[in-house]
Amino acid sequence: MNLDFSDDQKLLQEEAKKFLTKEDALKINRAVMDSDKTYDQDLWNKIVELGWTGIRIPEEYQGLGLSHLELCVIAEELGRQLAPVPFSSSVYLFTETLIEFGSEEQKQSILPKLVTGDVIGTLAIAETNSAPTINNISVELKDGKLSGTKIAVPDAEVATHAVVVAKNGDSVSLCVADLNSDDVDISVQRNIDESRGYYSVSFNDANAEIIGDEESGWSNLEKIMDHAAVLFSFEQIGGAQASLDMANTYAKERYAFGRPIGSFQSMKHKLADMYVALTLAKSNSFYGAWALSSNAAELPTAAATARVSATKAFQLCSQENIQTHGGNGFTWEYDCHMFYKRSKVLSLNLGSLPSWREKLIKSLEQANIKL
Repeated sequence: MNLDFSDDQKLLQEEAKKFLTKEDALKINRAVMDSDKTYDQDLWNKIVELGWTGIRIPEEYQGLGLSHLELCVIAEELGRQLAPVPFSSSVYLFTETLIEFGSEEQKQSILPKLVTGDVIGTLAIAETNSAPTINNISVELKDGKLSGTKIAVPDAEVATHAVVVAKNGDSVSLCVADLNSDDVDISVQRNIDESRGYYSVSFNDANAEIIGDEESGWSNLEKIMDHAAVLFSFEQIGGAQASLDMANTYAKERYAFGRPIGSFQSMKHKLADMYVALTLAKSNSFYGAWALSSNAAELPTAAATARVSATKAFQLCSQENIQTHGGNGFTWEYDCHMFYKRSKVLSLNLGSLPSWREKLIKSLEQANIKL
């Protein structure tokens, strides 16, 4: 087991970091938050031109045909810079579903358009504020038509297509629907991060096409959620690292009583706690990346472990970064609040932290591992 990236993958990560720094993605994110938009079209177009949207898509569908590990390094840099683009929705969720379960016809039709940016995807799961289960899905697929409403659908306003979790007779199926259809209504939902859009999506007998085996929708969804948990964990550790770096820099430069505040023991402990949480999250995320890239049997456990630790690390680091900055940390002018908001949104985008803790415990019990 190699818990590190290869030299080529590190080079890709460095180039991604240079690009996002040159574009000043953090400044773009602030501009988006000050506007009525939820993403930046120009930055998204440049990301598409770089081929990032096709990293995992096989070459026969015009993609780069690379592994999940290359996608992980991109995810970490996007998280570090808070890039305001629909990358996670379209790539971690929608594209992964098409690659894993799409028919040959679906792949030929949609995957090349994902590479060129002509298609932007998302995943629609939730219907109520409670955690979705196989028994409480009410959006219905009948005779190729979708009816019902999904909530908290990420980037639905800019997405062209969605994978929808729907009740199909006595089972649950995954299906793909065109969000630009006249039979689909989309309305914005407020959330804490102005640079990440979430929407309510209502289907009124909208056309939909099943993806994968129609009776295996829920088990297929769980597999996609494991994939996404690992990818999101790298985005989270990227944000956590940026928060720690900000706090560390400020603690060295800010003086109180004639000394840098970083010289005070209480501040040292705060930074040390952030570092320990982040280091643990990195270790678990690399474990998840190894399990994902090698299709290991441990993937459900590794994904849940990565998800839990990365979520906790980003929340802690973004929160303590604000505290380290004191009164300045609560102002709009400083960047601290942007990372805090993103940490809160990412902590819920695949289900709550308690739900992933329960999943981790369940996976350990199934593997006969006692806590």
